[in-house]
Amino acid sequence: MPGRTAPERLLLRLEWRVVRRLDGRLAGAYRTAHRGVGTDLAGLREYAEGDDARYIDWNATARLNEPQLRLFNEDRELTLWLVLDRSASMTVGAPGRGKHDVLSELTLVLARLFGRGGNRVGALLYDNGVVRTVPPGTGRAHALRIGAELTRTAGAGRAGPGRDGGRDGGRGGAGRGRTTDLAAMLDAVASLARRRALIVVISDFIGDGDWERSLLRLAPRHEVVVLRVTDAADDELPDAGLVVVEDAETGEQLVIDSGDPLLRARLQAGVAERDARLAAGMRRAGVPLHRIDTAADLATALIEVVKSTRRRRL
Repeated sequence: MPGRTAPERLLLRLEWRVVRRLDGRLAGAYRTAHRGVGTDLAGLREYAEGDDARYIDWNATARLNEPQLRLFNEDRELTLWLVLDRSASMTVGAPGRGKHDVLSELTLVLARLFGRGGNRVGALLYDNGVVRTVPPGTGRAHALRIGAELTRTAGAGRAGPGRDGGRDGGRGGAGRGRTTDLAAMLDAVASLARRRALIVVISDFIGDGDWERSLLRLAPRHEVVVLRVTDAADDELPDAGLVVVEDAETGEQLVIDSGDPLLRARLQAGVAERDARLAAGMRRAGVPLHRIDTAADLATALIEVVKSTRRRRL
């Protein structure tokens, strides 16, 4: 398609293969999350079992000696913030289908689907302390603007193929030598989203920082959803004898015997512990966690997200 930019070519392909299958499903699944929880107080009513305890009016409850729930006028539009993890570990994966490729596809699909009918979509691109933002906007042109920012960021300072099968994400030292501060990433969007919003975090959640505490501060004010992008290379070590491995986040290199049974067992135990800790933290914060594998069909994966969301709200 001569004359088209890379985001335009990608979005055109996604509109044909993915967006058509999801049209009306995804935004509809989350619009109900904001029904009756706008910023304008409409009145009070007695609290009933199953109501969200976050909206109890404690002053009115004390006066009336009965739990009272605040009612709000419904927001007419949905604001979506996409929190996009651009750290080095997101470059892992097969060429053309790495985690950063899936992140780009998810971003364009979500921006296109939600950016209709007056819904506003903003993006925060986070790369080890370097934050880029695209203010909320609507429509196809705005989705392409976010896609262009992803392309510009992805191309800046790359140093070519790395040992992890992706790119090593060379940033001239800006992001190397330390892991992603996931707490700082969540705190960054908290400072941007002044009004209640739907916040979709797209990340592999490989990093450090007290992200759970940040998530617990973010979740009561906003509707938060995590799309965790995963690749087999994150969890599996091929049996290839002595190999040099590199930490995609820090750049640290080690020579290991990939066939060592003890090493392989320790790796699997570490992966299981990491996944369990992540799932437990999300449960405590009341935040749904959806796994999007790089090998999965994107439309099918997002349809399952919609089904899971609807089941959760029943």
